[in-house]
Amino acid sequence: MNVYDDLDFFKRLIKGIAEEFGPNCEVAIHDLKAGYEHSIIAIENGHVTGRKVGDVASRIAMETIHSNLQHKDHYSYSTRTNDGRILKSTTICIPDENGKAKALLCINYDITQLMVSNKIIEDFVSIKEVERSDESDVTIPTDVNQLLKDLIEESYQLIGKPVAVMTKEDKMKAIKYLESKGALLIKRSGDKISKFYDISKYSLYSYLNNNED
Repeated sequence: MNVYDDLDFFKRLIKGIAEEFGPNCEVAIHDLKAGYEHSIIAIENGHVTGRKVGDVASRIAMETIHSNLQHKDHYSYSTRTNDGRILKSTTICIPDENGKAKALLCINYDITQLMVSNKIIEDFVSIKEVERSDESDVTIPTDVNQLLKDLIEESYQLIGKPVAVMTKEDKMKAIKYLESKGALLIKRSGDKISKFYDISKYSLYSYLNNNED
């Protein structure tokens, strides 16, 4: 069966694909018996590669023509245009009644701008690592009470043992951590911190000054 017998169907097929994916998507049909130099018999969005009906095939198409492969499809491989734009390409063999490839359906999608946009997005959302004394994530609180609660929890995790068995040195370390994070700047934080660590406010400020009880 000659590939031209199905040409009307192929034209409707590639037009449907091109319409679905837009002007950056070139879709072509290659007649493998027409030879490498003039294999394109139908094409949509030829501006992507600058080709038209009667023009040359891609390297993959040429290899298929040369090797006379019965069936070897190629999916999502990278190609380039003469002016350096990057394409995502797929080549699908269309068999004849004997199972040999009589034609190729080739899709070339120009992803150059998408790659540029992707790089811009990656640069924008990248986060620099900040050296911290603990390994917990920084949580954005909904109010100042939540902030103090989170800081106290961080100080507790820093010590890593129940308050009931913490030594004076443990509690002093926790209080120093809270001070370094600015927790004592929060109104009435001293009362809440003292209550959590089961110490008096006098002991709290004594710890901050490295004095004995």
